[in-house]
Amino acid sequence: MNTPLKTKTEYRDYTRLAEQIRQWAQTLELTIGFASPDIPAHHRQQLSDWLAAGYHGEMTFFTRNQATRHDPTQLQPDTLCIISARLNYWHQESASTQATLNNTNLGYISRYALGRDYHKVLRQKLKQLCQKIETEMGAFSWRPFTDSAPIMEHALAEQAGLGFIGKNTLLIHPEAGSTFFLGEILCNLPLPSDKPSEKCGCGPCTNCLTDCPTGAIIAPFTVDARRCISYLTIEYDGSIDERLRPLMGNRIYGCDDCQLTCPWNKFSQPTQTDDFAIRHQLDQQPLLTLWQWSEATFLAKTEGSPIRRIGYEKWRRNIAIALGNAPQSPEILLTLKQALATSSELVKEHIEWAINQQQTSLRSIAIINRYYL
Repeated sequence: MNTPLKTKTEYRDYTRLAEQIRQWAQTLELTIGFASPDIPAHHRQQLSDWLAAGYHGEMTFFTRNQATRHDPTQLQPDTLCIISARLNYWHQESASTQATLNNTNLGYISRYALGRDYHKVLRQKLKQLCQKIETEMGAFSWRPFTDSAPIMEHALAEQAGLGFIGKNTLLIHPEAGSTFFLGEILCNLPLPSDKPSEKCGCGPCTNCLTDCPTGAIIAPFTVDARRCISYLTIEYDGSIDERLRPLMGNRIYGCDDCQLTCPWNKFSQPTQTDDFAIRHQLDQQPLLTLWQWSEATFLAKTEGSPIRRIGYEKWRRNIAIALGNAPQSPEILLTLKQALATSSELVKEHIEWAINQQQTSLRSIAIINRYYL
């Protein structure tokens, strides 16, 4: 049985307050931890080395505000504690994930993007948590973030005891895997810091390195974004390297392979957040159906979704590659040819590649039928 809370003016036991905040967070489906705003030196050095190697590709936002990334108090000068939070997103209906990935007539969308945009959902929960604290103890300084500022959220979450950073660079918890979002609250409450997570729990496992479709995880704890399918399909605006296109398979928005192969994700917890429920059956839509979407349909079907932010042109670019990788089909070939005249130069280039892939496949089948059947 919980001890009754003290009045707003009587708070002195911040250890007890921290535990109470954990309980309030749980009612919002959040798991939280507390960390100081000090970023460990090795995390700062890893970021600097990663940027120096050019592994960020065209994500130039990583090169800006380095001082702020190294010191979160520049975002909120009176910060004494950072409340790090995680929110599960894996939906129970996503059990057929591998089947969708294996069926190359279907479009594969990263599981985190099948429901409502997490930025809005998680930010609202963080805001509600802060409002609850204020209701119980009075006004304090707070500011929530959900991937919306130059914050080294994985490093802070590790310091807050929410998991360890794995070889795929994602935060992993032994009892929850890695299928969750992260957010932070910068506040001026002197809450006691949690014990940082112990050293990497990956052990000798290298599944994520060996199973990455494009070999983007070039070494433990190092991802070359320029080869990463998530980067290529979401962040990158240009023409995708022809050498990488066949390796992308049917992945049209993001990639989950390094999580699907991670042994810790057998402990992933299904989300209880209704906003993350799968919309428009996006977990099992045929590529040709998605290809036929007009821009108006795309905007309507992706309203409130993180998918919308890539825009219609990149959506078509990504699907064109997937159609080129799909099993040979006269219908696909005809559909691609019909789209050439009305497509942008960027999409047209990828359509032409897909047409060549389909024609090569059809010619190979014709040769086999002629000589071996």
